[in-house]
Amino acid sequence: MKMQYPLKNRDITWLSFNYRVLQETKDKRVPLFERLKFMAIYSSNLEEFFRVRVASTRSLIKLKKKSQKALDFKPSTTLRKMRSIINKQQQEFSDIFENQLLPELAENGIRLKKFDELTKKQLEFIEDYYEKNKSVFGYPVLISKQFIRPSLKNAALYLVAQLKDTLDEQDERYAIFSVPTEFLPRFVELPTEDENQHDLILLDGIVRVMIPKRMPDYDLEAAYSFKLTRDADLYIDDEFSGNLVEKIKSGLAKRNVGPAARFVYDRLMPQNILIFLKECWNLEDVDLFAEGRVHNNFDFFAFPSFGKEYLKQKSLPRLPVSSLTNEKSIFENIKEKDHFIHVPYHNYESVIQLFEQAADDENVTAIQIVQYRVAKESRIMEALIKAAKAGKEVMAFVEIKARFDEEANLIWADRLKKAGVNVLYSFPGLKVHAKLAFITRREDKKEKRYAYLATGNFHEKTAYIYSDFGLFTANELITKEIKMVFDFLKTQEKPLKPFKKLWVGQFNLRNSLTKSIEDEIETAKKGKKAYILIKVNSLEDEAIINKLYEASIAGVKVDLIVRGICRLIPNLPGISHNINIISIVDRYLEHARVFTFHNNGKPFTYLSSADVMERNLSRRIEVAFPILDNSIQKIIQDLMDIQLLDNVKARIIDEKQRNKYKKKNTAEPIQAQLVTHKYIAKNS
Repeated sequence: MKMQYPLKNRDITWLSFNYRVLQETKDKRVPLFERLKFMAIYSSNLEEFFRVRVASTRSLIKLKKKSQKALDFKPSTTLRKMRSIINKQQQEFSDIFENQLLPELAENGIRLKKFDELTKKQLEFIEDYYEKNKSVFGYPVLISKQFIRPSLKNAALYLVAQLKDTLDEQDERYAIFSVPTEFLPRFVELPTEDENQHDLILLDGIVRVMIPKRMPDYDLEAAYSFKLTRDADLYIDDEFSGNLVEKIKSGLAKRNVGPAARFVYDRLMPQNILIFLKECWNLEDVDLFAEGRVHNNFDFFAFPSFGKEYLKQKSLPRLPVSSLTNEKSIFENIKEKDHFIHVPYHNYESVIQLFEQAADDENVTAIQIVQYRVAKESRIMEALIKAAKAGKEVMAFVEIKARFDEEANLIWADRLKKAGVNVLYSFPGLKVHAKLAFITRREDKKEKRYAYLATGNFHEKTAYIYSDFGLFTANELITKEIKMVFDFLKTQEKPLKPFKKLWVGQFNLRNSLTKSIEDEIETAKKGKKAYILIKVNSLEDEAIINKLYEASIAGVKVDLIVRGICRLIPNLPGISHNINIISIVDRYLEHARVFTFHNNGKPFTYLSSADVMERNLSRRIEVAFPILDNSIQKIIQDLMDIQLLDNVKARIIDEKQRNKYKKKNTAEPIQAQLVTHKYIAKNS
């Protein structure tokens, strides 16, 4: 009989991850402006969580009980747990914001003022600001449950005002005012008498101040903020027919009018107003979430700094990949040996130059790339356009199911297509998540193949905030199999030969990962040293987690570095006692995926685009690639050792998800990301 091992619910563990982000907002070792940034990250993460995961869970609740039996959790119970955790986190969030961040901003000469704290001069400024921008503030709408219920835009900010007719105090009304953040900055600087003092008001506050002037026939009793988050999931992953591109475009057009996923309101809002709004838009209790007075806190990404650089983190200089920055062309360097890049510590310029040199090189005949997420302004995409216009054969596989980047990908796909690039779109029912580029060059009357494989996207912006690994190679053992991947993307016909070096989703990725774990288990059973290290964003796949439990039981030492979702439960006696799990949240987003196995004293390492999730291993085209160069493998092992030693930003993932910081077991503090920068500088 197959052993049933315990697992955590994936969404509950994701909320635990987002709490690690929240921890950064109250860590006084982190500069103040960075703590505001983490507040924005936490809020942005939670917004997406509601639009996708909460919405999906609520959809599952609507399934018939017979259908729910196929799930390994009860959706209604999970939703209750999620609500409880989120409400608790939101209360802590408000406390941190009101009682830590705002006072610290004030200590540094920055005040975020409420409407009742404004000076006469500031009130005059606000009136003038409103008059100058009157056209974008829209019109207030008097609402009634039966007749006037304006459609609420997704995630847009509103104020509801409780009003009384100046001529009839018995005539009580409610009016809705929009906060036009799509046209005006969320933070507006106010005039002050002291040049060293900076006063700000939220755009919401300006709307609040101007209500009496905009509604002169009514007395303002009170005003409170709210917003509605809508279900954003397009439900396209399992579609197997029809024109997928058109379905996505249609889904995007409908996205802003999806069903409610969350109605957020100021927790000071009186019950009678909340009930009125709830009935007005046919909301349910499960839709309602109380927050502080400020919503859409992801706008704090754009919080003005006023030149106070001392409140920011000191930036780390981007390091050149010295082995690629010499008088030789990038192709000559890659032909000599494999080259490793670790962004954002390394400058991303080497990757950009690969494409720009390929576009200009008359010997390059073809360029192929998988585009999953890409910057709005991209030199890489411009290089592909230039190459196509120069007559080179350029193919771009565009994954238009990259959640929340569908529209940007479609825009780039259209531009590429117009320039003559052969653009291929997503397969119905199958996402392509691999990070691959493949270049063919004519050398000595023969074709020479070059490749770049990575754990992260071809995205110049995120390359400076996401921590990822990349490999430049001309190794024929690798390049011939990359060609097989691109041939499959072009024809959708399975390769005639099996993959031997690459682990590719839909083909051998799951089985290869499983076998590598099983080999360590067999080694441990023989009484020999066995070891597994896995670093991923998410550890969710039940079958692989069960194998890791079996490895622990057999005596394999397992180190896991998991940023986000982690369903595996450590510290279970006799089951996961040999498994150690940490999570690192710091200035850069940990995004690389690494799989290392001791392999009987002959360790090998794979880097991957794939997380250990059922969808990645079973429903996507992913590529995990081996590190064949011993010196690069040593570098990666050193980098993983640095992360395992982190005693500043590492949290211990335990059975109760307490997110305790790892205790210092050395005289020196070891902050992995800072130590990594020093290591890369020394070894580049």
